[in-house]
Amino acid sequence: MPTLLNYTGDDEFHPTSMEDFPCFLPISSRINVCFQPNKRFRTNLKIPFLGDDTKPSIDDLPDECLFEIFKRLDNGKSKSSCACVSKRWLMLLSSIRMEKTENNGYLTRHLEGKKATDIRLAAIAIGINNNGGLGKLSIKGMNSICRVTNVGLTSIAYGCSSLRALSLWNIASIGDEGLLEIAKECHLLEKFDVCQCPLISNRALIAIAEGCSNLTVLSIESCPNIGNEGMQAIGRSCSKLESISIKDCSLIGDSGVSSLISSACSSLHKVKLQGLNITDFSLAVIGHYGNVVTHLTLCSLKNVSEKGFWVMGNAQALKLLISLTISACQGVTNVSLEAIGNGCRSLKQICLQKCSFVSGDGLAAFSKAARTLESLQLEECNRITISGIIGLLTNHESNLKSLVLVKCSGIKDTALQFPLPSYSSSLRWVSIRNCTGFGAESLALVGRLCSQLQHLDLVGLYGLTDAVFVPLLESCEGLVKVNLSGCLNLTDESIIALARLHGATLQLVNLDGCRKITDQSLVAIADNLLVLNELDVSNCAVSDRGLIALARAQHINLSILSLAGCCGITGTSLPCLEILGKTLVGLNLEGCNSISNGSIEVLVENLWRCDILV
Repeated sequence: MPTLLNYTGDDEFHPTSMEDFPCFLPISSRINVCFQPNKRFRTNLKIPFLGDDTKPSIDDLPDECLFEIFKRLDNGKSKSSCACVSKRWLMLLSSIRMEKTENNGYLTRHLEGKKATDIRLAAIAIGINNNGGLGKLSIKGMNSICRVTNVGLTSIAYGCSSLRALSLWNIASIGDEGLLEIAKECHLLEKFDVCQCPLISNRALIAIAEGCSNLTVLSIESCPNIGNEGMQAIGRSCSKLESISIKDCSLIGDSGVSSLISSACSSLHKVKLQGLNITDFSLAVIGHYGNVVTHLTLCSLKNVSEKGFWVMGNAQALKLLISLTISACQGVTNVSLEAIGNGCRSLKQICLQKCSFVSGDGLAAFSKAARTLESLQLEECNRITISGIIGLLTNHESNLKSLVLVKCSGIKDTALQFPLPSYSSSLRWVSIRNCTGFGAESLALVGRLCSQLQHLDLVGLYGLTDAVFVPLLESCEGLVKVNLSGCLNLTDESIIALARLHGATLQLVNLDGCRKITDQSLVAIADNLLVLNELDVSNCAVSDRGLIALARAQHINLSILSLAGCCGITGTSLPCLEILGKTLVGLNLEGCNSISNGSIEVLVENLWRCDILV
């Protein structure tokens, strides 16, 4: 019997029932045999019979035996070879903790949608260790399509101790268990980004904080089970934390944010808080402990009042703050904005979005206090007037470089209440987008005050006409980039003037949607623009004649050309496009319905280095 059953015969059998082995004994037999309690019978184990011609296979061994064999493989190449045999072997190998190596971890892997599976993660864990080690891993799911679980993440933990950056997006099947293994094995982790992972809780974040003390960047978004305890653990354990972003996490409140900010006050440079249930208290803590904070973003904080922003500014700790973004916060008023200007003496960039209680007076008071300001962006701040903008420009004659106005409906052509000062602004970049009240008088003021402009961005200004735009061009010295998309009332007269006055410096021209622009403009561009790099005439009234002029210009070396929606461009322009295509890296022909499919195919074949969008 020992020979038949192929066992050592020492002490493995003891009296018990043999009902589980009817194939070895007659039905009438009453012989009793048993296994020791610690021996588990495997129904999938194939036992060879005498006279059986079946060849034994290593695959007949149970997982535990294969596991012990694989553990004893001495190098990564052997493990990689075994991993190629079957999915079963691959998953077994990926469940083995690999020895810590000195890999630099410079390789990056990104899995998205259907490609994000446990099998792929196991293959990465086994194969990448011999090629420098995994440094960055990004997994982006698509709801139910993503098939990554804790098993795959555990494989990465066991095989990729060199991991320094981990990003998990929209994965409903990953919970705390996988991240617990990451925390145990990947002690070099520096960047952790988790978004829309509902099963991840404080337990995982606490483990990351305790196991990954080198963490410098943390981003958490839409994780409903992460709360204050996780934030407190990060503050206690991650002394090197430099950047924190928390968005739409309903369980994170004042106690978590304030504990994190106060604990990491010596290293934290960037802070972003959005859609959180925090109050004035958290902003007061930022104002008192943000000694080294340089970039601060506060969005959709509905429970923060004017007092919170006022205290944050007057606390005087944000002396190193360079960039400030505030969006959809009703607590930002003229009073609190002035306090921020007084307290943030190094501020260079500020962006205010949907701050409906800030008026021109508040903007003027802020600009007087924030003397180092170089860039201002206002979006949907509908109480801002043209008088406030002029006051801002006069207060920052020497240092303001960029002004962006988006959908500010309060800016209208009205008579100024004070005489316009005579000076030359330092502005280099002006962007006015979809400000419907911005008309002739407002633009004339911009022209008088901004003679040193290089970048001019006027988008969706239906009131902009040749009579207004040409004098503006004449007041500027050397424009480099001009965007006039959506300015429906501009004609060839403006573009001819633009080419004549600024042809030596213009590198980018965008005329998308300027329906009155014709081939005359393209001819002027071909004749005068010497360093043009990007040209967009989408949805303009141009035709083959204009393209012929561009192709004939010896000095034209375009890299980007967009002709989308230009029905006047036909197959006749194919030779011209091939000439221009010698330098092109991007060509947009979407909606050019007058060009046949055959011509497009020929063009794609000839311009194989160019990315063509059709």
